Amino acid sequence: MLAGCGGPLSTLDPAGPAANSIATLWWVLLAGAALLFLLVMVLFGITLLRPQWARKVSPARWIMLGGLALPAIVLTPLVVFALVTGERLLPRPAGNPLRIEAEARQWHWTFTYPAGGGVATEGVLHLPAGRPIDIVVTSLDVIHAFWIPRLAGKIDAIPGHANRLRIEADRPGTYEGLCNEFCGKGHSGMRFDVIVHPAADYDAALAAPDLAGRIAR
Repeated sequence: MLAGCGGPLSTLDPAGPAANSIATLWWVLLAGAALLFLLVMVLFGITLLRPQWARKVSPARWIMLGGLALPAIVLTPLVVFALVTGERLLPRPAGNPLRIEAEARQWHWTFTYPAGGGVATEGVLHLPAGRPIDIVVTSLDVIHAFWIPRLAGKIDAIPGHANRLRIEADRPGTYEGLCNEFCGKGHSGMRFDVIVHPAADYDAALAAPDLAGRIAR
């Protein structure tokens, strides 16, 4: 189980602000669920070891306290924390984020960089480190989903519609992305590499003739 907490597709090994917020939310929800489970098990143990005590509590009170009050005490702050975290993940106006277009089709991804003169790559997404980026996601055929687990949450790629996802990578490196929506027999192979460059080298990397994944035009 612990081995699943790491690796290139682990949401518990974040490498960006959005992914870090999602991982924190996961740990907080896990702690809340564990607390609620522990409280229920304590009550369950008391009823087994001291049945005379349990009989003093009426069925209606068990329902009110154990079925309503106890979950509300634990779940209400978790819901509030989840809503606040979700609001922070929305792509709000912030300076002038870089725009990259991600186009899905069965069964590969094409990325276009308007700021790089319209350069396009297939199967490889190039990003600068430490800079917010808006990924504009769409599809040419069926519904897909764009997801880089270590950088951000997922967003659907819908034919005829553009969705926007704000992501940011903390440091240079290589990451992995994939389609996270079943889209046909080639779905399992619909993955892509993410290469994060130092911010100062990003423009030069896009202009390089040997850019990984570049589509000849």
